[in-house]
Amino acid sequence: MRFDLEDPWIKKAYELAVNLHRGQVDKSGKPYIDHLIEVANQVEGRDAIMVALLHDAMEDQGVTTKFLMNQDFPTNVIEAIILLTKTGDDYMSYILKIKENPLARVVKIADMRHNSDLSRLKSISEKDIERKEKYTKSIQLLSD
Repeated sequence: MRFDLEDPWIKKAYELAVNLHRGQVDKSGKPYIDHLIEVANQVEGRDAIMVALLHDAMEDQGVTTKFLMNQDFPTNVIEAIILLTKTGDDYMSYILKIKENPLARVVKIADMRHNSDLSRLKSISEKDIERKEKYTKSIQLLSD
């Protein structure tokens, strides 16, 4: 881990992520927390690291805004997590909303970079290649 678990806010986000995603695995069959750590390792700054560690908490684990507020996470961190949570919006609308928030944008780029790494997978399907192409285009859009 490149981030500092001595920082009480980062430690709080990390411990929450570990508890929320316990037992969950990613597409490669590895513990899901490994993905969150990799994303957090790609970003800089306390707030970005907290968002990276918690970016899938609402989408994958049903965490609510109220829950995060009750944990006293900073408002800007919660807002970025909300933006990163996929809703019924079409994908391009989702990406364009993220682009407007610097914190969400930097975490989404890191997330897609890690998810685009096909070397993590045991076997590569056509769907994996299509996802990588979609993420490559989205990274470019968010980087412009």
